[in-house]
Amino acid sequence: MGALDGIRVLSFNHFLSGPAAAQHLGDIGADVITVEPLTGAFQRNWAVANRFVDDTSVNHITTGRNKRSIAIDLKSPEGIATVKTLLKTADVVMENFRPGTLDKLGLSEAEMRAVNPRLIYAATTGYGADGPYAKRPGQDVLLQAMSGLAAHTGSMDSGPVAVGSVPIDHHAAALTVAGIVAALFERERTGVARRVEVNMLQAAMDLQGESITAWMNGADRAGPRGSDGMANWFSPAPYGIYATRDGHVMISMSKPADLARALDLPEFMEFTEKDGFDRRGEVSRRVAGGMARLDTVQAMERLAAAGIWHEQVVDYDGLRQNPQVAHLAAFTEAPTAQGTPMVMLAHPVRYDGQTPPVRRTPPALGQHSREILTEAGFKADQIDQLLASGVVVQSDRMRG
Repeated sequence: MGALDGIRVLSFNHFLSGPAAAQHLGDIGADVITVEPLTGAFQRNWAVANRFVDDTSVNHITTGRNKRSIAIDLKSPEGIATVKTLLKTADVVMENFRPGTLDKLGLSEAEMRAVNPRLIYAATTGYGADGPYAKRPGQDVLLQAMSGLAAHTGSMDSGPVAVGSVPIDHHAAALTVAGIVAALFERERTGVARRVEVNMLQAAMDLQGESITAWMNGADRAGPRGSDGMANWFSPAPYGIYATRDGHVMISMSKPADLARALDLPEFMEFTEKDGFDRRGEVSRRVAGGMARLDTVQAMERLAAAGIWHEQVVDYDGLRQNPQVAHLAAFTEAPTAQGTPMVMLAHPVRYDGQTPPVRRTPPALGQHSREILTEAGFKADQIDQLLASGVVVQSDRMRG
């Protein structure tokens, strides 16, 4: 049983943020029907690092579980009519196209609500539904540049750095889920069916809420990034990553005197916490020298003995050996249609201590077309006609 049992979602999403949001809803019980073009949604046919497990792209593995798939020709009148029939039993419609894309197909919000006034319409865009940037491509790394995230990552010495993942896409997905759940709750209380809008620009800014707010309110700064090894412009030294003889260690907020004792640096034993702000470059440089004399194990032992918050810097392989990750069962596996194991991140929220299960592995294109149409009231001969004419595809063998 899930929190959203009985809620039906039609997902017209592609790429990452929209499909990821729909997957979260499916994880907590919603019946998510992903409506795909006849050639499949983008994330089904393209993969980061060009990696497929059997025929399943890692992007589809990332965002495709706990959904059903129907493939419809949305450029045909029959396809649009089929979608409108599916809308009659839906609670939520989701899409993350550029503004106006579905309107051109005859599936505007107004036309959908004419079919079903109780629909919650959720749109995730790059920059919002209107405005001077509404038609721009909303892609994570571009938003990192526009939102200040890239300018505030890296060091003053080496210049801006892009975050090496896609945090804005994932945060936009989380915000979309929150908006949809809030809208469902309001509809049950008041009967009002809202339009939910999330844009990646504000999602990117929301990710930086602490630092943007400090900056806009006049916080002292020498530049947008840290210097002398500091991770940012606003924390006291030595907040940042420091090299050891054989690796790297992240040091969080700490008192200079504690670090002086841990790393045998008597020259700033008398430094105060205020000096951590006012003389951050000096502190950071001296800590770098102290850490460079030690190997990683030695450094971490000394930091731990002094009660200094720290962590070894590891790559994703480190997650495999992380005992807390194992305890949380943060990874889950399921077989592809050909039987090869594929690794997924588990749903990140627990309910009464339980993680929602993988009820459905990422589906093949149109795997559930006939099943979905039957539930919508289509007769067997009508479904046969739609399949024969190519308006709808039913397959469990096409690329997953």
